[in-house]
Amino acid sequence: MPTVILYATPTCPDGHALRLWLTRHGIPFEERALTPSAVADEANARYGVRAAPITVVGKQVFSSPFDQQRPRLEKLLA
Repeated sequence: MPTVILYATPTCPDGHALRLWLTRHGIPFEERALTPSAVADEANARYGVRAAPITVVGKQVFSSPFDQQRPRLEKLLA
């Protein structure tokens, strides 16, 4: 299974939904909080994205609300 990284803020409802979904499906992931500006700057520099949540699976990057990410993640992580 490819490495999954979730960039989110503690108060982001879509980030919370992604955390729960990944956990319920037994998908291991690394979480990086976007609240320190250095992490947000790193995510922007690396992936060209500023909107949370950002989910990185291998070399694929998803940055959209949970309901838009979920079908694509399901297909990719099946």
